[in-house]
Amino acid sequence: MPKWRCLVSAQRRVKLFRNGRNQALRIPREFELAGEEAILRKEGERLIIEPAPPRSLLAVLASLEPLYEDFPPITELPTDPVDL
Repeated sequence: MPKWRCLVSAQRRVKLFRNGRNQALRIPREFELAGEEAILRKEGERLIIEPAPPRSLLAVLASLEPLYEDFPPITELPTDPVDL
């Protein structure tokens, strides 16, 4: 496949518009990001948009698939006395 064909699928021209006092753009379906937030930064004349990492351990745990495994029972072991 010619090199220019790879570039065509990796980029797309989009329209900019105003949303109140902010400039905005619509992200085409093939470039959609997962989640509700993104990180935006400027490097020279480029704008870089990346998915935002989860903010908390609870968010990470909520994103995991549930485990459907039977775990072996845990027997209570006698504790050793502690001298304080």
